[in-house]
Amino acid sequence: MVTPFEQHRDGFTLSTDKTRLDVDAIHDFLAQSSYWAQGRPREVVVRTIENSLCFGIYDGARQAGFARVVSDFGTFAWVCDVFVIDEYRGRGLGKWLMECIVAHPDLRGLRRILLATRDAHGLYSQYGFTPLDAPERFMHRLNRNA
Repeated sequence: MVTPFEQHRDGFTLSTDKTRLDVDAIHDFLAQSSYWAQGRPREVVVRTIENSLCFGIYDGARQAGFARVVSDFGTFAWVCDVFVIDEYRGRGLGKWLMECIVAHPDLRGLRRILLATRDAHGLYSQYGFTPLDAPERFMHRLNRNA
């Protein structure tokens, strides 16, 4: 069982309670506005949410940001689908989101937390993320049709 997590700052709430997630807003951002998930079908977004530790940021009930973490909660996690909706950017919400992810009690003791980014290296480096020590050891299997 994953430890429930909720924080409040400047009128916003960050929560891992999946019942609060606005799946339509999340799908819309990922499928329409992200560079990494263009065209992702809604049913895939639903499945990824069901199988991940999700962090939502809310302005009242409105989705302002999101990230999900895929983990075995023993040694490894992958942070993915991180975003703050455009109108909420510039308020430190992305930083707060990362602070909360690395502070989550079920993720703090992991040996490795991985993520990929095209352009937010400066943000993630503030939370201890660095380039891979030995990228030649990592491999992936990519299905370009999925």
